[in-house]
Amino acid sequence: MTSVSVLAFILFVLMSVIGGKKGLLSFSVMLIHVSVIIIAVLIMTDPGASPMIITLIASIIISYVTLFFINGKNKKTTTAFVATMMTMVVLIGVIHFFVRWTHVGGFSTEEVEELAIYSFYFGVNFTEVITSVIILSTIGAVTDEAISVASPMYELYRHNPNQSRKELFSSGMRVGIDLLATSANTLFFAFFGSYLALLVRFFDMGYHLSEVLNAKVFVQEIVTILLSGMGVLLIVPVTAYLTAYRLTTQNKSDMSHDR
Repeated sequence: MTSVSVLAFILFVLMSVIGGKKGLLSFSVMLIHVSVIIIAVLIMTDPGASPMIITLIASIIISYVTLFFINGKNKKTTTAFVATMMTMVVLIGVIHFFVRWTHVGGFSTEEVEELAIYSFYFGVNFTEVITSVIILSTIGAVTDEAISVASPMYELYRHNPNQSRKELFSSGMRVGIDLLATSANTLFFAFFGSYLALLVRFFDMGYHLSEVLNAKVFVQEIVTILLSGMGVLLIVPVTAYLTAYRLTTQNKSDMSHDR
């Protein structure tokens, strides 16, 4: 067995023992996500394929599996799914614009040095590829944030169905704002941690701080962190509004079935 197989087996055992059936389901969902990403990457190698459309389809599948397979199909997960899709459609346009504006698409100088023996003429639009990378890096956090906002709002309304739409929206925003700091920190350390060794290499080779800050590989990470943070931020008001709207327009008798 390879080291990766051993680590995967250990993760499987821990999720099974600690999480029980829910843990096994979560592990299965993770395998589905890996399969979706691998298939999406393979399709993107076709010069005639659009990476952004493939990414949108992959995001829909990943969000659907995450929300409905783990949390079940109910009004909370449906609202969170719709909010996620609305946010991702907006994000794709915003991210594509900023990627083109900042010119972070393609390989950095450090990456080109290692790939110098290979041909780069394979007909892939790297501006769209880096857009896809940022979207797929963000989808998990956005989906998490959506269900984390929608779920307590449904519980609040179930216990106090006399709340107005404005009060519900305000409650959802307060919940989302409390989650923002944690989500932003998670994204920051996840992205930055993967490039920590490269930063050490930069300074070890005598790079000045200005050179590090202007290095393409560093700017790519900063742009990814900032745009991912925007996604986590945007999902909060979208989910809060959709949930408040749906709760205040549905029949109160339906709340007893929405558990």
